[in-house]
Amino acid sequence: MGFKPNYSLTPETAKALMAIESARAAVDRLPIHPQLIASLRESARLLSTHYSTQIEGNRLTLPEVEQVVAGQGGFPGRERDEKEVRNYYLALEQAEATVMLKRALTEEDIQTLHGLAFEGKASPTPYQDGQNVIRNSGDGRMVYMPPEAKEVPVLMRELIEWINHEIEVQRLPAPVIAALAHYQFATIHPYYDGNGRTSRLLATLILHRCGYGLKGIYSLEEYYARHLRSYYDALAVGPSHNYHLGRAEADVSGFVQYFCEGMADAFLNVRARAEQSSGDGIRDKGSVMRDLRPLQRQALGLFAQSKIVTANELGAYLGLAPRQARETCAKWVEEGFLAVANPSKKARSYRLAERYENELT
Repeated sequence: MGFKPNYSLTPETAKALMAIESARAAVDRLPIHPQLIASLRESARLLSTHYSTQIEGNRLTLPEVEQVVAGQGGFPGRERDEKEVRNYYLALEQAEATVMLKRALTEEDIQTLHGLAFEGKASPTPYQDGQNVIRNSGDGRMVYMPPEAKEVPVLMRELIEWINHEIEVQRLPAPVIAALAHYQFATIHPYYDGNGRTSRLLATLILHRCGYGLKGIYSLEEYYARHLRSYYDALAVGPSHNYHLGRAEADVSGFVQYFCEGMADAFLNVRARAEQSSGDGIRDKGSVMRDLRPLQRQALGLFAQSKIVTANELGAYLGLAPRQARETCAKWVEEGFLAVANPSKKARSYRLAERYENELT
């Protein structure tokens, strides 16, 4: 039968989608400045990590999250919180790396995101092997009963097939695809724990895959955390707490609207910050930088940190396999984007071509 979401685009959703497109176009037109992008991207990752784990009860503050990510933890009694933060940050990096592979999404991709976010291991985690029940933490009342464990693999396979199909045919706006995927993953609830974090990572992955990465400088999780009651209310739809008694077929228009309004809010905030930052005396690099391809622009963030890099370092930064990284470096040398810094076969390294290095500095 496959996954067939029940929803409609409300006037509020349509308005949010227009706001998203307007902000997206505005940010894309801003002067390209690698240091600024790298800084804003890191800030967005930290915000996403902080707020996504905070939704799940993490007690660390944003400054403490920054310390943990920087390897400066050491908060007695909060070791579990520290681990959650480190894991989610790794999972965000994995999501971005997966997008760079430019292929269809797989079950293994999602299972790997869960493995990193929940266990800190870059290996796929198997789905639950028993019945999962979600209860109210206060009174123990049943809030939701997901499908049985034996049904989860089929439902997940159908969801992934639907995501890949919709991305390919481009019938729906990307934010709607991400919203429906987020909802359905949370509804299937394939794991005993970590479903919320993984559903948010999945939505982020889809948006980046569809060209809505916005240079990686926004955080949807901040909106969720600030409107948490509405977030849970939008997810809890249908006439019953049971997946098979109406939850699966429920009208999820409200969640799609909530998701798109949150995304519009995040995009508009990024637009305001980016416009302010780009106007603070930063000259336009457009004459040279605008001709670069997206992957080359992303690579500038690494060269802003280090003038000379190896193919492996570049591959790790861009999420490329070792062989693909070497081939990319060789191609970029031919195109005049990179220059060989050290020609040694064993220690070959690269730097930006002079025209780009001058603009970067």
